[in-house]
Amino acid sequence: MPRGEIFGFLGPNGAGKSTSIRMLLGLARPTSGEARVLGRPAGDVEIRRRVGFLPEDFRFYEWLTANELLYLHGRLCGMSSTELRRRVPELVDLVGLTPHCEKRLENFSKGMLQRIGLAQALIHQPDLIFLDEPTSGLDPMGRRLVRDIIRAQRQRGATVFLNSHLLSEIEVTCDQVVFIREVVTRRDLRTAGEEQIRVVVRGRNLPDRIAERIAPLATSAVIEEGRLTFTAPSQESLPEILRSLVASGADIYEFTPRRTSLEELFVSVMGRDEGL
Repeated sequence: MPRGEIFGFLGPNGAGKSTSIRMLLGLARPTSGEARVLGRPAGDVEIRRRVGFLPEDFRFYEWLTANELLYLHGRLCGMSSTELRRRVPELVDLVGLTPHCEKRLENFSKGMLQRIGLAQALIHQPDLIFLDEPTSGLDPMGRRLVRDIIRAQRQRGATVFLNSHLLSEIEVTCDQVVFIREVVTRRDLRTAGEEQIRVVVRGRNLPDRIAERIAPLATSAVIEEGRLTFTAPSQESLPEILRSLVASGADIYEFTPRRTSLEELFVSVMGRDEGL
């Protein structure tokens, strides 16, 4: 993982994503192999002081208020009372819980607990932040808030290790993505999209000769229900394809490049592994 980036960790259910995070944190022992975190062996006590963690299935003390929870975790991280008097209100405000800061956690909704959990992971401004399903239970506004907070952590130089099933969030947030065994960078995603541009053209009459005409310029040309769908090798080929269609007499109502989404890439990669 490059420092100062948001790193997405993906895989099907049961693949071992959460277990991998626990091993990197020293909370579980691997049966074999080794891992290094911030240049030190996983589980190193000094390194753990520089790490923040929001588990997927967290269990906070429900009798504490939001403020008390953050003070507790701040003290566990070695922060002074003076530091916490400034830091706690800042974080409560950051996650949008200032009106509820003196409310007991037992009265919090799932989304509110998720946000205070994120705040406790950030209390000591860690260099590395592990977030296991950080947007679980959040509404669209809550997901946007968490996304902005994660990006702000990257801006201050922290590294974020993000595990989520919401591929749309991963796609717009992460700099690099791992499908358990394959690494896909943001550049790779752009390249994959350019090589797999799908274009849909509608016309009143789309005879087979039109598909034949563009065959040298595109692949997988199919006419179905008055719509011609094909895959272009690159964006640079699109103007020539469009000119060829117009010259063939097609009435074009729609010409829409469509890039491969992260979800489609995920299904492609995982499908190969699972034999789907």
